[in-house]
This record gives sequence, C-alpha cells and structure tokens, in this order.
Amino acid sequence: MMAFYPFFPLRPHIIMPSGTRIVEFDRPDMAGGTHTVAEAWARVNPPLSPQEREFQKDRIRRLLASRNAVLVAHYYVDADIQDLAEETGGCVSDSLEMARFGRDHAADTLVVSGVRFMGETAKILSPEKRILMPDLDATCSLDLGCDPVAFAAFRARHPDRTVVVYANTSAAVKAQADWMVTSSIGLDIVSELHRQGKKILWAPDRHLGSYIQRETGADMVLWQGSCTVHDEFKGIELDLMRKEHPGALVLVHPESPAAVVAQADVVGSTSRLLAAVTESPATTFIVATDQGLLHKMRLAAPDKTFIAAPTAGESATCKSCAHCPWMAMNSLKGVADALEFGTNEVHLDPALGRQAKVCIDRMLDFAAARRRNTRPGPDLAQEQALFSGVGPA
Repeated sequence: MMAFYPFFPLRPHIIMPSGTRIVEFDRPDMAGGTHTVAEAWARVNPPLSPQEREFQKDRIRRLLASRNAVLVAHYYVDADIQDLAEETGGCVSDSLEMARFGRDHAADTLVVSGVRFMGETAKILSPEKRILMPDLDATCSLDLGCDPVAFAAFRARHPDRTVVVYANTSAAVKAQADWMVTSSIGLDIVSELHRQGKKILWAPDRHLGSYIQRETGADMVLWQGSCTVHDEFKGIELDLMRKEHPGALVLVHPESPAAVVAQADVVGSTSRLLAAVTESPATTFIVATDQGLLHKMRLAAPDKTFIAAPTAGESATCKSCAHCPWMAMNSLKGVADALEFGTNEVHLDPALGRQAKVCIDRMLDFAAARRRNTRPGPDLAQEQALFSGVGPA
C-alpha cells in the first residue's frame, strides 16, 4: 500500500521571501510499507549582471592558479561554471568521472560544482586532497530520501541479498553496500550478479531499479526513492510532443518513469545521451533529463535542435521546467568564495570513507576487467558502446 501526503500544505517550486524555494521529494518508509512526500528547501541565487559575471569568472581563474586548485563540474550546473571548468583545465562530466579526474589530477584542492554526494565521492577517492564546494547545502532528492539508519534497517530485513546502491547516495549509505553502480554500468553488474544466482537489494531510485529489473530479469527488492527532476517527466505529455515532432529522436535518462522510458529511442546516462547527439544522424532531439545537459549538447551539435521533454510541475502547467533546484544553487560567486576563504569544505570520517570506497573500487575493478576481456571487433558503434565511460547521473 502506498500513501501519499505532504508534511506541510505547500506547493513545490514556490519562491520563498527569504530567497529559498520549497521542493517536494519522496521519503520512503520501507518499514511501514508507505511512501510519503517530504519537503526540503533550496536556495535561489540572485541573477548576476554581465559585469558581475565577468568579475567572478576572472576571480575564479586567478584563485584556481594561486591555490593549486582545479574545478570539476557536473553537466547539470550553470553553463558559465561548465565553460570555466574546461577553460581552466578542469572537467565537466558525471559525478564519478568528476571524482576520478580529481583523484588523478596534480592539484591539491578540488572544487566540486555539483551536489553534496558528489563532493563526498571526490573525498572518498582523494582523501588526502582538500575538497571544496560552492554550496554544501546543495543536496539530492535521492540522497535525502535514503536515510542511512532507515537503510540499515531495510538491509537487516533482507540479509540474504547482495546490496547494490546507485552513485546518488551518501557516503554513509555506500559504506553499507556490496556494490556501487552508475546508470551506464548498472545493467552489466546486475546482469552478472543475476547470472551468479544472487538476489539484489537495490537503492535508492525506484525507476532506475525497475528499468534494470525489467532488462535483466533479476530478483530485486527496491528502495522507493526517486529523482525530483526525472520523476516529473510525463509519458502522456511526451506522446503528444512526439506527435508534434515526428522526426525527433527521444533521449531518456533511466531515472525517468517507465511510461517515459518506453518511448525512448536511447536510454542511458548523461554521457550516453550526450554521445547519442553526435552519433545519430537525427537533427531534432527530445531530451528527458535535467536541462543543464542541453548546454553541452548544443555545444557538441550546434546545428541540431534540442527540445526539453515535458513535465507537469506547479498546477500541472510546467511543460519544460526540468532543472534540479539544488544544482542551481551552484554559483560563480560560490565557487570564488570557496576558493578564496576555504569555505564549504567536505569533511568525511576516514574510516567511513575507506568503507565506502570498497563498493566503488569493486565497480571500477569490474569495469576494468570488462575492458581487458573484450577484444576489438568489426562493429565500431558496438565497440564505442562497450568502451564508453561508467558515469552515473
């Protein structure tokens, strides 16, 4: 039985007088068999004038050089931050590749522009480095909806299952897992575990878990979380949009509901969807993921057209408002302030970090073994897919 109710009589996406907005997210109660809707806040950054934007960008360039620091940014953050990361020798990618890039870079300090679990992942892989974030309060609905204590109780009720968690989880949840997976390698890992006869306990995203379950046939018990962005895509609205754009290719992230995934021409991680834009001869794409990725898509294929997939937001009127409110908390000023004053540093208990690293290393070892055991063949497109990255959201 699923019960839905808000904690407070507030609508999501309302701009609050204090410069915050209220966002609803799933809070599973796996012990009680209910599924509630909780509310969290996200800060709203004031817009910058063109002069202020250039001032902050120059400030960041200067501070990165003087602090021996590198900026890594997620595909979903502000376009100015993405461009600045690449311009200054950093990277723009998914959360795992951000962390791996930082681990392998010579910089002493990593500035992680994304959400909190991404900063934690960077600290797990680079415990000796200083990890700063533009805003430590920037979080993730999947992380919020998977409390480590509640998750431990859920695990205890299924002691015979192999615990597989998605990258979008806290270090405290990763420390309880056998495997961490990303959206691009999750199918392969769960398929292999299923081949070995293992039963899976999956967390936290129910849509991604259901997609993997359908594709692999694995015996999976699912935590009932969701991404507050991808959960808003609507199958019926997407069907109408496809009829308006009959030649468009539909690109869908698997954190989306099944009715949306069913209409996809390509289902995959951010990295996979971005690759599809350049690999496909199509000229128009309907994109069901955070709109932050559209910036990279437009840079990769400036002659192509990108349409945000429809959502039903406040009063069911929003048709293309898919943007993570916590990713939007990353600002140029936040990056600069973190560098100049050392604010928003990510701290992690070393023992917890070492334990959380176990499930990440297991995934990385699996990916490395898969590459070693695969021999090049005549199908270039297939080889590119096999040797693509293992990035998550």
